[in-house]
Amino acid sequence: MSSPRRLISTGSPFEKTMGYSRAVVQGDWCFVSGVTGYDYASMTLPAEVDAQAENCFQTIRNVLSEAGFAMTDIARVQYTVTDRALVEALRPVLERHLGEIRPAATMVIANLIEPEMLVEIEVTAFKG
Repeated sequence: MSSPRRLISTGSPFEKTMGYSRAVVQGDWCFVSGVTGYDYASMTLPAEVDAQAENCFQTIRNVLSEAGFAMTDIARVQYTVTDRALVEALRPVLERHLGEIRPAATMVIANLIEPEMLVEIEVTAFKG
């Protein structure tokens, strides 16, 4: 018997206009879409990459919690950063949030949808 699929939203207008859910829970898995550095309560985006990353992790933590998962359940992460020069400023934030969890990780250097977006973080969590 398959487990029910659950969709989670942060209420971001992008979710509706771009046709996606912030996260999809399927059984013991939680797939969190790429999260950019917006503070979704105020829809503001800080200028600095480290502040954007902090917002990403706050959103990820909130979404995982709503889904019944914890940060320690993160098994995989993909970082998309717009410029390799930003990685040094990003490194302490990544270490603070995932240094003890140490999921499988990929970092890609690529443009994002809006030029002010500097980082996007996508995670997959598993609790089995």
